[in-house]
Amino acid sequence: MSLSRRKLIRWSAAAAAGAIASRCASRLPAGAAASGAERAVPMRRLARVDVAPERIIRRTVGLRPFRPTGFVVRAERLLDKLLVHDYGHGGAGVTLSWGTAELAADLVRGGGRPAGSRIAVLGCGAVGLAAARVLQDRGYAVTIYARELPPGTTSSVAGAMWYPSFVCDRTRHTPEFDAQLASAQKLAHRRFQTLVGADYAVRWRELFVLSDDAAFDGLPDFGLPELYPGRRVLAPSENPFTARRVVVEDLLFIEPPTYLRALMRDFRLAGGRIVVRDFASPGQLGELEEPAVVNCTGLGARELFGDRELLPIKGQLAVLLPQPEVDYATEGGNLYMFPRSDGILLGGTFEKGVETLDVDPEAEQRILAGQRAIFEGMKG
Repeated sequence: MSLSRRKLIRWSAAAAAGAIASRCASRLPAGAAASGAERAVPMRRLARVDVAPERIIRRTVGLRPFRPTGFVVRAERLLDKLLVHDYGHGGAGVTLSWGTAELAADLVRGGGRPAGSRIAVLGCGAVGLAAARVLQDRGYAVTIYARELPPGTTSSVAGAMWYPSFVCDRTRHTPEFDAQLASAQKLAHRRFQTLVGADYAVRWRELFVLSDDAAFDGLPDFGLPELYPGRRVLAPSENPFTARRVVVEDLLFIEPPTYLRALMRDFRLAGGRIVVRDFASPGQLGELEEPAVVNCTGLGARELFGDRELLPIKGQLAVLLPQPEVDYATEGGNLYMFPRSDGILLGGTFEKGVETLDVDPEAEQRILAGQRAIFEGMKG
């Protein structure tokens, strides 16, 4: 679930300064930052978000499936079947879904399952649906088996900005994982570009990232600069926020309720079947008629396949009445605001190891107070 973002994933300011890999520490070209400060440009005119408790229309909580060493895309044998894992994306399930789906499909083909073979996909969230659609595109006959369907999946309550958040612990990743992550990012970003429009509720929006760090460059850990087009530092004269440094970039935003419905429609139109079923043990997969299984169960892989490295990370949102005039997003501190047609999402929280789906009133008050300070403090 893509909830709170940059400063949470940087465990502390000191760690951020000293431990980020070269790609993670990329900076904007010096000339670009300087030229922005030298130009006399008008103040950005942005509509303020009306942050008030009485405007809250719903509260949502989700659990991100996080693995300190990163997500799993791996093939193995299970009984007489090929089993391909595709899970553990942390806060980047929607973001990386199409990329890891391509990697998983490569393993299906490499495992001796030619086009036309029957494939079972476990899970019907963003990761499972993307895997199913990629397999269909490659000529496979796919059945999805899932305990929950949208809107009952974790993906359904995700913030879903295209952003690789909480993918792994910075000290635990390997060069092999870095290469896999880079490939997944590029593949996923390209696929999402083909889905832009009202049908899938995928849109480009400006994101304003607020920071008091004079060297902040706007990139997430493991972010590939080429996937953040138009990234630049606002000149002081055009900065409407009180933050010392503001980076603006164009990012893809996805509205999961519409997006997931569209994927389920496409899956069924392509001949796919969906079966509501829970599995208590790997041995039960032997009952399936499909000779290959792609596991996209997210946090469920902890119990089903015994992956004890999986940890839940609780994220909480307060959703305000829609404001159509708010056509930009913000992120700063541990807070973010995403405008959508179904409401304005305010986050966020990052509670590692917490499994409850209960709404935390204190966390909500912190979110609202922080967001009010941002928008009531805007200039212009």
